[in-house]
Amino acid sequence: MPKNKLQKQEIFRTLSEKIKNSKSLVFAGFNAFGVKDNEELRAKLKAENSEYYVAKKTLINLALKESKIDINVRDFEGKVAAIFSYEDEIAPAKIIGAFRKDKEKVEKVFFLGGILEGKILSKDQVEALSQLPSKQELYASIVGSLNAPVSGFVNVLAGNLRNFVGVLKAIGETK
Repeated sequence: MPKNKLQKQEIFRTLSEKIKNSKSLVFAGFNAFGVKDNEELRAKLKAENSEYYVAKKTLINLALKESKIDINVRDFEGKVAAIFSYEDEIAPAKIIGAFRKDKEKVEKVFFLGGILEGKILSKDQVEALSQLPSKQELYASIVGSLNAPVSGFVNVLAGNLRNFVGVLKAIGETK
């Protein structure tokens, strides 16, 4: 059933608001996307404070134009979903990338492009983003790198103490 003018205006307002509030935006195409796959993807995105939204290309274009983003969604083939991220900029790309690793789902959802920090990204750039480590993984590696010299120093000191105790024990046994 076609939407009336008021419904389209509400969708336009919703899209405009989501674009303004998001840190990044990923455009994904989808084919033969069942309800189960759709719900699974939405749940994973919601857990990362991201949102999956499907609307007509014309409405998405109008909302993007209002936000002064120069990208034409009509150039994308097929159905288009806009995935908004409100916290971690690369979370949507990572989630879609992980979702696509299942062989059955690789053709069901695919990258079309995106927007990060006001810059338009190609589908290849979004694909590359999906393969980057997450913020938490980067934080963990930095903490590990900072902690390595300290723990090495502690191990050296503990080794000296162990050796000293061993020498004292050997002297005690000989006497």
